[in-house]
Amino acid sequence: MTALIYIAAALAEIGGCFAFWVWLRLGKSVWWIVPGTASLLLFAYLLTLVPSDAAGRAFAAYGGVYIVASLAWLWAVEGVRPDRWDVAGAALCLAGAAVILLGPRTA
Repeated sequence: MTALIYIAAALAEIGGCFAFWVWLRLGKSVWWIVPGTASLLLFAYLLTLVPSDAAGRAFAAYGGVYIVASLAWLWAVEGVRPDRWDVAGAALCLAGAAVILLGPRTA
């Protein structure tokens, strides 16, 4: 369930940020900020659903998922294929996220 929450949060965050990018960098209508803001609010809410004893740990682990989702967005939406360095970096980040999420904790 945590993986699904992180994936949904990543899509919401990237979509929200992209809406602002479209408005500010591509010169599109200011109305792009309406769905962008809603998407960013959804992102923040979704991260509160992650079962974690600390917000910082949930956010840190999310970072690896965000990086992979950003590269998927790069390819699917922007039409730029990630290169081997992108893929290697994303794999390292996912490994780090797994250590943060799954590492044994002492009380």
